[in-house]
Amino acid sequence: MSDAAKILVVDDTPANVKLLVDVLTAKGYSVTSAASGEEALVRIGVSPPDLVLLDIMMPGLSGYDVCRKIRASEATALLPVVLCTSLDPKQERVNGIEAGADDFIPKPINQQELFARVKSLLRIKALQDEVKTKTAQLAEWNIKLEDRVREQVAQMEQLSRLKNFFSPALAEAIVSGGADDPLKSHRREITVAFLDLRGFTAFTETADPEEVMGVLREFHAAMGELIVAHEGTIERFTGDGIMVFFNDPVVVDDPAGRAVRMAQQMQQRMATLAGGWKRRGYDLKLGVGIAMGFATIGAIGFEGRIDYGAIGNVTNLAARLCGEAKGGEILLAPRVVAALDEAVAVEPAGEFTLKGLARPIAVSRVVQGAA
Repeated sequence: MSDAAKILVVDDTPANVKLLVDVLTAKGYSVTSAASGEEALVRIGVSPPDLVLLDIMMPGLSGYDVCRKIRASEATALLPVVLCTSLDPKQERVNGIEAGADDFIPKPINQQELFARVKSLLRIKALQDEVKTKTAQLAEWNIKLEDRVREQVAQMEQLSRLKNFFSPALAEAIVSGGADDPLKSHRREITVAFLDLRGFTAFTETADPEEVMGVLREFHAAMGELIVAHEGTIERFTGDGIMVFFNDPVVVDDPAGRAVRMAQQMQQRMATLAGGWKRRGYDLKLGVGIAMGFATIGAIGFEGRIDYGAIGNVTNLAARLCGEAKGGEILLAPRVVAALDEAVAVEPAGEFTLKGLARPIAVSRVVQGAA
């Protein structure tokens, strides 16, 4: 039977070998034999058994010698060994234990005692094998876990670096991969918001460069926090201006509403910033233009320097509206107004003739203080 425990009987007396082979085979064990210690070691090396019944007194290598060699090998260090002898039981038991034997049976062998000892040692061997298997599995899992942790750490480091250049959503899309390459050019309807500081040019003509950079850091930090909170994608910074779009690379619900709510919160944040700047002699306000339409989006640049950009009339329209917006105003293109729900209060701002557009368009503004 293929699942039967394998027992190796080692004895230089054929009659003893036959007796043990017969009784153990009758019990369902898979039994092989060796007539010397040397032959036993060869058989153990080729196909390790589950237990060895080993005669002590043999020509060449004695049972003690064989037992020591079995214990000296890492592969067989835990292999159960039962020594069998007709010599003085007390002395041979001590010698057998010193040689590394697990048990001892005197000759003539009592079959019931033999079966009991074999069964007990095989049960211990099975437990040892299970522990060894689980230890190997645990080691393999640990290796896989370490590899996974290294991959995740590398991914987190990569994501952290990418977030310095791309929006969090785009950075995560690049790192996670997937069926579609987020940097590949594609067409999608987006909502674009342009924002720009009013009075910035006059400010730079009188302020020191360090003051200008300090104001820009405050402005970018405050606006950037709101852009991330509303899941916008920063297309680019242009000094005192920022272009943001929604609905790419990650599709979001209500992109027009997100853009307007972001712009409203930006104006509220700007009121706080402007108050502090005013005390330092800087008169700066924020103008915002928002448009909605289809654009071609993807990686723009060359190897070593890549931006994620959107190209299309919608970006130009948002920029033109931003240019027309007064400090504190949020101007909206008609498609944006049509996409908003009633919770956003808007009012007509008039017909605007914008550069690059053949016809005037009806522009709306967000009512100040509206939620």
